[in-house]
Amino acid sequence: MSKQEKKDQTQELIKETTKNLFFVQGKFDATTQEIADEAGVNRTLINYYFRSRDNLVQIVFDEAHKVEKEKSEIVMRSDIDFKEKISQFIDGSLSTSLQYPYLETYIVSQINKGNCHKRDVEKEDLERFYKDIKKEMELGTIEKMEPIQFIFNMISLLVFPSAIRPLFMENMMIDDKEFDRLIADRKEIILNMLFKN
Repeated sequence: MSKQEKKDQTQELIKETTKNLFFVQGKFDATTQEIADEAGVNRTLINYYFRSRDNLVQIVFDEAHKVEKEKSEIVMRSDIDFKEKISQFIDGSLSTSLQYPYLETYIVSQINKGNCHKRDVEKEDLERFYKDIKKEMELGTIEKMEPIQFIFNMISLLVFPSAIRPLFMENMMIDDKEFDRLIADRKEIILNMLFKN
């Protein structure tokens, strides 16, 4: 293995470890030392490759956030049937929730801290999506309401359980495996709540 390949592998390992600590385990305050210990590398390597913990976290966040953004764009820009479009969005969101249970919580915590946050949605995409929602309301496939209320409902049903995952697990006395099963089972439940037929 070349020196460059080894460097790339180590960088990737550090990034994956950070993603795991932050977005899978929800340890947002993990220190450089904890990241290094978890990755099984020397702490100085993190500073060598990423300059600082904050820089590493920003890179990892941008990568995970890109996944979210692409998911939204696919839904808003596709020309497929509206219910199928929503169904695909739900699939994507639930699989992200299973992969990174604490990603949404992290995004919100960063916005609350006033840390730079780029808007995910383009104005034209949103206007087109509102038009699609209004058309479906006129067709009678979904309840009549302000289009943004439909989006609130959909996002709440998708994101809320994962956003308060530790609290749910504690109070409902369920483990990770059971929680993941419940999240995976939500697709049909959400579709049935959003659509009349």
